[in-house]
Amino acid sequence: MRATRRDLVRLSALAGLTLALPVLADTRPVTPMRLLILGGTGFIGPYQVRYALARGHHVTVFNRGRQKDAWPGPVEELLGDRDGDIKALEGRDWDVCIDNPATLPVWVRDAARVLKEHIGQYIFISTISAYAANDTPADETAALAVYKGDDPMAETIKSLSANPRLYGPLKALSEKEAQSQYGEGATTIIRPSLIVGPGDGTDRFSYWPVRLARGGEILAPGDGTDPVQFIDARDLAEWTVRIAEQRITGVFNASGPSQPITMRQMLTAIAEGIHVDPKLVWAPTDFLKANNVSAWSDMPVWIPGQGGTFGFHRRDMQRAIAKGLTYRPLSLTAADTLGWFQTLPAERQAKLRAGLTPDREAALLVKLRT
Repeated sequence: MRATRRDLVRLSALAGLTLALPVLADTRPVTPMRLLILGGTGFIGPYQVRYALARGHHVTVFNRGRQKDAWPGPVEELLGDRDGDIKALEGRDWDVCIDNPATLPVWVRDAARVLKEHIGQYIFISTISAYAANDTPADETAALAVYKGDDPMAETIKSLSANPRLYGPLKALSEKEAQSQYGEGATTIIRPSLIVGPGDGTDRFSYWPVRLARGGEILAPGDGTDPVQFIDARDLAEWTVRIAEQRITGVFNASGPSQPITMRQMLTAIAEGIHVDPKLVWAPTDFLKANNVSAWSDMPVWIPGQGGTFGFHRRDMQRAIAKGLTYRPLSLTAADTLGWFQTLPAERQAKLRAGLTPDREAALLVKLRT
């Protein structure tokens, strides 16, 4: 059945509550620290800021001044641009720096020229895409992607946009640059998988709670047994702050849930969270491929669990769990995501940025039965 208006109002209220009140997975008293967050106005940055404030830390954010909402506490905001304008960071000292947006090695290098004698720990948010291959399950020791372009320090966001395949290799090089600049003993590398939850502008997870809430027959990928991995932005943000508090260094995969989960189990948990009974129609992988239905974009979250992508959603995250990574229930992530999405302007809700359009989905459902 479809979600009722009363359901959506309740979900919106729930989303507002969970956005305002961070989950304190670790309630032990902490010593206030001076925390610098680069990119504090993106997806995970605001969650880091709110959680850090709730734990009594002194927070400075460095960005282009795009934050629209008031912070729930005192936050120092430094304005600048990673493409050359980092003067606001000069001559200052912080205990820990969390670098969320750095994608290019040159950004890491240039920031280090200002920061490396003025911070005690550097936390770099990398990506699961930094690995060279996805054919087998692996932990943090797996080989990283190799950059095969020209001078990596000359790469720009424009060139990356023109060739998205450089994203993983450039993140891998950025990791190495960070360790070279700050030393492995003062560097933490966090490699998240797909980051999901309220506030995600890509709709790469939002598609599913929104689609299930709409009702009707729903095209789902494969046979439901393919594994999936992802992490709620709030779980990632809060754990990152706790890593900073404890001065934990090293390299960590940051994915979830804590136990393996299939595509079918994910959709079931989403349905439970938003209180619907979906009519799922599973489309074989070969059918999707033959009809140019792409994994990840047309069928968000999903990647075939065979062949060259067998290990993509089977990354080991036990190292992070051992260091305190915790997870919200998937049903709560789904409810909060739908509630947040329903607060967006109507024109934004009308055009999802990932997943199938209603017309294309309907045509594929007809074709699947012929």
